[in-house]
Amino acid sequence: MTTLTRRGAALLAALLSTTLVLTACGSDGEDTADAAPQTRSVTGGNGTIEVPADPQRVATIGNTTLPFIDMGGKPVAVTTVGASELGLIPAEQKATFEAATNVGASGDQVDMEKLAGLKPDLILAQLPDGEFEEIKKQLESIAPTVFWGLDVEWKALADGVSQAGNVTDGLSGQKAQFEEKITKIKQTYGEIIAGTKFVNLDRWESSDPGTFSVADFGCVEIAQGDLGMNFPKAAEGEDPLGWTSLPYEQLAELSKYDVITYPVDAAGQPKAPFAPVVETNTWKALPAVNSGRALGVFCPGNNSYGPVLRYLDSLDTALATLPANK
Repeated sequence: MTTLTRRGAALLAALLSTTLVLTACGSDGEDTADAAPQTRSVTGGNGTIEVPADPQRVATIGNTTLPFIDMGGKPVAVTTVGASELGLIPAEQKATFEAATNVGASGDQVDMEKLAGLKPDLILAQLPDGEFEEIKKQLESIAPTVFWGLDVEWKALADGVSQAGNVTDGLSGQKAQFEEKITKIKQTYGEIIAGTKFVNLDRWESSDPGTFSVADFGCVEIAQGDLGMNFPKAAEGEDPLGWTSLPYEQLAELSKYDVITYPVDAAGQPKAPFAPVVETNTWKALPAVNSGRALGVFCPGNNSYGPVLRYLDSLDTALATLPANK
């Protein structure tokens, strides 16, 4: 799960409304209508950039790698993606990632000489603003570079990556599936969504022993924003609720919620970091737990449509198990 894609959507969504201005390559203007466009102008967080109309050698830096691959892109260069994230993507996508050349452990540790040697014709990058500023000139000297900051909302990032990397066909199909699933869930569980107080819990490998969090970022943002499900979230301008570690003793306070959602792996088992929570007597005593209203939900990621679609499938399946009466 990442906290890096939440919020700030409005400002950078505007920046990322990538404008496609095709530049015809007619030599004297007479054959403009027949000439294939060679470049396009796209807009990212670093301004308007002229990129190849059909890039063939795309390098993906930082968080752009998995979204680009998810939409059907085949990068020639990537930076490291954690094993836990790679373990959640389809096998063919993992193979695409492994076929690319790794040019660094992270966005701020790119081997520029190695990257240049791969002769990319486009670089896509999402990393902290400060880190990008340190390598901006080097990247831009190698190839046209489109950058997004970490506060870009995931749909805006998907739009920007697809348009800059010319993988819009993949995105169009995913968007259609997304809208279809959202509509289906709303229609099927409309009454439940309208009348239920949900709470989403999580716990990470880095969490202190004996603590959990009320997570209000990641996939649950989709449940809140796109489905209208009533999950607690931080007030506007405040730190996310999920940043606060709560002692297990406060699990008892969750009895005020109708339904609890918690993280499970692809097999439906509580994720390893969360497993200690479900073993506590406090958890087992919660009304939602002992009445079948604690739902394990699989969230393989929330930074592109492919993993989000899998999340929605899991949520759909989980909601279907709810008992008829509270």
